[in-house]
Amino acid sequence: MKNIIKSLLMVAAMIGLSITGAADAAKINKSGNIFTSETWTADNVYNLTDQVYVLPGATLTIEAGTLIQSDTTANGAGSLAITKGAKIYALGTAENPIIMTSSNDDLKTWRPAASEWGNLTVLGDALISAYNTGGVVNVINDSGNIRANTCVPDGLNQSVMEGLTAAVAGDPRVLYGGDNDDDNSGAICYVSLRYGGRVTAVPGKELNGLSLGGIGRCTDIHHIDIMNNVDDGIEIWGGTVNLSYISIWNIGDDSFDLDQGWRGKAQFGCIVQGYSADDSQGSGLGDNVFEMDGAEDSDCQPVTTSTIYNFTVVGNPDSGDGATAWRDGARVQFRNCIFMDIGEEIVRLDNSDGAPDNHLGYGVNGTLPFFDAGNPDIWDTAAGTHSTVNDCGGCPVGAFNHPDTLYTVQTSGNLAEIVDSCFYNVGGDSGEKAIQVGVLLGTIASPADNPAKGNDVSATLPVQDVQRAPATSIGGKTVRRVTFLDPRPVGDAKTGGKPCIGDKFFKATNYCGGFSAKDNWMEGWTAAYHYGLTGVRGDEDNDNDNDLIDFSLSSSDWLVDLDS
Repeated sequence: MKNIIKSLLMVAAMIGLSITGAADAAKINKSGNIFTSETWTADNVYNLTDQVYVLPGATLTIEAGTLIQSDTTANGAGSLAITKGAKIYALGTAENPIIMTSSNDDLKTWRPAASEWGNLTVLGDALISAYNTGGVVNVINDSGNIRANTCVPDGLNQSVMEGLTAAVAGDPRVLYGGDNDDDNSGAICYVSLRYGGRVTAVPGKELNGLSLGGIGRCTDIHHIDIMNNVDDGIEIWGGTVNLSYISIWNIGDDSFDLDQGWRGKAQFGCIVQGYSADDSQGSGLGDNVFEMDGAEDSDCQPVTTSTIYNFTVVGNPDSGDGATAWRDGARVQFRNCIFMDIGEEIVRLDNSDGAPDNHLGYGVNGTLPFFDAGNPDIWDTAAGTHSTVNDCGGCPVGAFNHPDTLYTVQTSGNLAEIVDSCFYNVGGDSGEKAIQVGVLLGTIASPADNPAKGNDVSATLPVQDVQRAPATSIGGKTVRRVTFLDPRPVGDAKTGGKPCIGDKFFKATNYCGGFSAKDNWMEGWTAAYHYGLTGVRGDEDNDNDNDLIDFSLSSSDWLVDLDS
């Protein structure tokens, strides 16, 4: 019976949300700069008519249940950016999420669409590596002087956020980066971002669902939902921000993209590859799941050095690219994850050691190579090993840019690893690099598990249920879109994880993937739930309750006798 009550409360919340965003709510147009603090309330619908900037010193507070629904017009669409020195408090709840979407979204039906409005961008003051940023290296620093970014972590490097209107050097609204890894840009929780990525003022520059530039660890970000973005789902440039409970579905490029020395943590995620629009891979059809750039250039500091726990990754088995794509010296640990239905490589090296490309690659200038049999590389070098290439140059212990201060996330294991994880349907060419670096054993055609690293390749589905639409051609490639997912683990995945102990951020888990056996935290607030793509079907707690609710019923039809 408790599951019926739970489901009815969710229905009530959904109905309340639709009423809030319906004709009874006042429509308020927002444009230009926000100079002073203000609050957006749930009894209004906020229409972003162009690029809106919250300027330094101002705080934007958004109440739970608020609908921000940008009109899509021939002249463009709205977008929201929180500038360096400003703050956002977008405080949704599981019952009343904040939704940012386009006016074409009816809030209940999935559509193959994207690029109907802009995105949410937050810019902060934490350290970044930005020596090679597409030729834009001259920026105004905090002293008002022009200087070129350097490869050392001196705290003065800044970069221009891609895709924003007026994104040119010298405009302080679009700059991020500084010397404060404890930067606090506010809090974002229970926020659903849908059908975004559109930019008209900067041709060829699409926006990500959520863009985070130089965000510090004192910024609170959890329960974030991205659905159908034309570019990346979440992209992080540098900083130390931590994220938890992340839902990313049907992204047109990379689902989770890391750049410029991100040194944060992430736990509990669900990434479902697919497509947002009928366009090429990278602009509508999903590309890599995790794409990880280390630094700009690859021998600069800080370099991406992070740990990711408990993600469930459901790939595109026909045409998805890498589950994990590695670039520019990135050092990332994956633990307690599920990787299933991977179209291509589990481990993908996107550039060769020392290759003469614009990112240089691993192994440049004395940095560690990606893989070097018999010699140290990122896969067999202990976490906590710091490079002396382009470091702070003898700065004292305790300084903001000392290696022991910059790199605090990885405390055990090796600099790069995929351990205590479950794999399913990873055939084809998925095993080549994964076998080479020791993530999996066996052959390319038949990758085997690696019990020494706690990795299991199962012949049975590691989640409760996944259903797909018939195959279709998107961007010239075959896709079978996920139409329903119950991501709770089954079989070996229920106990395949290894608990993480002694960390104030990471929660101890003993399962693989982003969900426990009895909890689908995407229920109630995500786009996937509202569109009927996820939920719990059947008897969740073995108490003979029926968890299925007919969401087509009117508000008067679902009032049932709870004692019957």
